[in-house]
Amino acid sequence: MTEGTTSAAAEGADTLTRLEQEGEIAADYLEGLLDIADLDGDIDMDVEADRASVSIISDTGSRDLQKLVGRDGEVLEALQELTRLAVHRETGDRSRLMLDVAGYRAKKRAELTELGAKAAAEVKSSGEPVKLKPMTPFERKVVHDAVKAAGLRSESEGEEPQRFVVVLPA
Repeated sequence: MTEGTTSAAAEGADTLTRLEQEGEIAADYLEGLLDIADLDGDIDMDVEADRASVSIISDTGSRDLQKLVGRDGEVLEALQELTRLAVHRETGDRSRLMLDVAGYRAKKRAELTELGAKAAAEVKSSGEPVKLKPMTPFERKVVHDAVKAAGLRSESEGEEPQRFVVVLPA
């Protein structure tokens, strides 16, 4: 191995270790929260796309975890920010951790990928830009990725919380 290859491999291992540490800190924080709220759930940790990913899942299919999702995922977004702050407090570094509860975000990702693909197909057939409804940063990112996969480009426009995606012709 060359020196550059060795340092790149070490850097990748360091990043993985750091992301695993973020996941562990987040899991501990969330375990405490579940105990306080008297909710049953298991914590699943992973590293996906250069960010720690933590999921709260239930074997019983209990609807109790839906309380942690809230209307349109509002509680989930707030809980994710609190968890990121807990990680930041421990590590001193900003976290890009993604949190999912009861599969909500995974289901949302599938719906948004389909929305992005449909919008791209509409733009390809009409040749006209398509504006989508306002979305959260997570939702916009999923749509941008789907549009890119369809071979088109997209941009975000507007100001939060009314920021939206515009799918553009090639």
